[in-house]
Amino acid sequence: MKQGIHPEYHATKIVCTSCNTEIEVGSTAEGLRVDTCSNCHPFYTGKQRFANAAGRIDKFNKKYGMK
Repeated sequence: MKQGIHPEYHATKIVCTSCNTEIEVGSTAEGLRVDTCSNCHPFYTGKQRFANAAGRIDKFNKKYGMK
């Protein structure tokens, strides 16, 4: 590796703005903030809602004459 061209790699905290969970990781950036994390994301928690999708499917089937 060449000397002096690589960014500093250090421990930093990622903070979720939705649930305030802090995760410590290694990164070249400092103080990262994310909107959702695996602790509060509906896909990982199993609390997904499919109510809107069902209405869209019915609308599609009605529009294109599928049974």
